[in-house]
Amino acid sequence: MKKNLFVSVHPDDETLGCGGTILKYKEIGDENYWLIITAPTIDHPYSFTKEMIQQRENEIKKVSQLFGFHKTIQLGFPTQLLDEINIRDLVGEIDKAINEIKPQVLFLINRSDVHSDHRVAFQAVYACTKNFRKPFIEEILMYETLSETEFSPALNEAVFSPNVYVDITDFMDNKLEIMSVFSSEVMPDNLPRSMSAIRALAAYRGSRIGVNFAEAFMLIFQKR
Repeated sequence: MKKNLFVSVHPDDETLGCGGTILKYKEIGDENYWLIITAPTIDHPYSFTKEMIQQRENEIKKVSQLFGFHKTIQLGFPTQLLDEINIRDLVGEIDKAINEIKPQVLFLINRSDVHSDHRVAFQAVYACTKNFRKPFIEEILMYETLSETEFSPALNEAVFSPNVYVDITDFMDNKLEIMSVFSSEVMPDNLPRSMSAIRALAAYRGSRIGVNFAEAFMLIFQKR
């Protein structure tokens, strides 16, 4: 049994990038944890209403139950504004969460996603993973998030090049059901976060390893 920490910048990142993997690891007996870095706030410049904030809280609670997370930690930094946050504050709170959980496997958002929140969050989380300070971390993987990863610039340094694949064939339908909880995030067909696009990406990744559906990751650290 391992402890796996799935880091989301925004709730739904984990479902899009790792939903099937979370379910698969739960079935084999791993302890899965969920760290959510941002949240909508009532004083946000984009004017989130109390109703919108409550809906998101309800979605997080339901998704956490459906995934069977051992614990969910919400840091509550303002969504879409991470580039305005003091990076030391961000690193400090993330560091506390990692030290509390002591995960062996860490799943991070992709470092070059087009969303600035994702890029800032990756740098902050990765700064907390130095092996001489976190010897319990054995593996770090980056995952892809539809509508963020594929829209990064078409430059060599920004390419998501997966080298680890997880067969999620038995969990694909459950992944889509859980994604549907985030009703405001699901897009109509022909758009990146549509159910058809999510299934198509999983089918494409699955073809790489000869299965029906898979999720793909970039392994960036492994201790053997």
